[in-house]
Amino acid sequence: MRYYIADANEYLVVTGAGIEDIRIAKKAFVMPWQHCAKISVSPFDFPLSLQAMTVEKLQFSLPAVFTIGPDNNLDALKKYALLLSGDADGTAPKKESVNPARRNHVQDIVKGIIEGETRVIVSGMTMEEIFKERQIFKTKVIENVQNELGQFGLRIYNANVKELQDTPGSEYFAFLSRKAHEGALNQAKIDVAEARMRGEIGESEKKGRTKQEISKIDAETAVLETKRKAEKAKADSELTNRQTELERDIKLARITAQRQTELKDAELQKSVESRRAETELERLRALDVTKSKIAKESAEQKADAAFYTEQKAADASLYKQKLDTDAAYYRQSREADAAYYRKKREAEGITEIAKAYGAMVDVLGGPQGFLQYKMLESGMYEKLAKANGLAVSGMQPKITMWNTGSGDASADGAAPIRNIMQSLPPLLSTIHEQTGIAPPSWMAQMPNNDQLVSKAPNGPELKRLEDTRSNGK
Repeated sequence: MRYYIADANEYLVVTGAGIEDIRIAKKAFVMPWQHCAKISVSPFDFPLSLQAMTVEKLQFSLPAVFTIGPDNNLDALKKYALLLSGDADGTAPKKESVNPARRNHVQDIVKGIIEGETRVIVSGMTMEEIFKERQIFKTKVIENVQNELGQFGLRIYNANVKELQDTPGSEYFAFLSRKAHEGALNQAKIDVAEARMRGEIGESEKKGRTKQEISKIDAETAVLETKRKAEKAKADSELTNRQTELERDIKLARITAQRQTELKDAELQKSVESRRAETELERLRALDVTKSKIAKESAEQKADAAFYTEQKAADASLYKQKLDTDAAYYRQSREADAAYYRKKREAEGITEIAKAYGAMVDVLGGPQGFLQYKMLESGMYEKLAKANGLAVSGMQPKITMWNTGSGDASADGAAPIRNIMQSLPPLLSTIHEQTGIAPPSWMAQMPNNDQLVSKAPNGPELKRLEDTRSNGK
């Protein structure tokens, strides 16, 4: 196991067992089953002179110098280490540090990208656009080349595009230079002739101008003298006005000072008179205050006497009210105690009664017997019968009564069956009369009322009840 440390412009690329893909680091422990290589991130200058053709089919040579190097971030370094750190045949480099400036296949890749992107850009521009928009052309070249170099982890740090040159067999720039030279020479001749013409014309103009300027200067001198006199008179007038204003200000200041002195004197006299009046006022006030104090003290004594009298009367009244209140409170307390004792005794009596009722329940054989005893004692049965009688009074109900035979059923074994059969017709008749429901025809044939009454036991009694009910209606 070895410990590797990279230089300031280098990175370590570690591969091998225990590492997925590759690892980029500045320092690392390298195991025997791992491999470590160094890559340099120092940029290098890449000069080239490429030939291109404009949209007008004009060929030219474009010399340029690009400063290119690996981008200083982990993703870009990983791309560079994977794609460009080996030799062109795929084998690892012999030297310990991989420098892209010394790798021919890296330079070939960069050169191919720059030439291809530059030709694409130039093919869509005219020669005039390349000359006039040099900065735009340079920016486009850098952007397009950088987009392609980014997939290899490389970055353009600087690009210097030199002057355009003719390709072998082409004299476009030479003719342009000659045209510019001849144009400059002819323009110089024209400039010389124009200079001579302007010199002769200027000499004549200068002579006439000299005379004009002299006359103009004389006139302007006279005018200036007049202006100066007017200005002097104006200045004298302004001076006089200013002196008058200053004298006026001085007089006003003196008058103001005098008036302020008089005003201050009047204020002081007013203050003295005020103090004198205040003193006199205080003296008179002291006399009045003394008299008032005497009257006040006399009134206070009288008020105190009246207050004492009223206070004593109020105390007596309050004491009397307190005694009345205490007496009423004592009386109410005693009444409340008596009511409490009465209620308590009543509750105790009820408790004793309840205990006695409990004993009676045990004696009478249970709650039902006790309930019947109390109902008999209180006359509850008579009250219920009376209430039932009052409830059905005026209702005029139908009452059907029949007798199923004699009470001695032991002498005849068929008596129960005969009694049932004897009671069945009156029962069905009653149900029919009260509800309107008739038995089925297979069960019985309902007789009329007269037949039912005559055939039923105790028929005459039932007939009399029906007649009595009909007469009552």
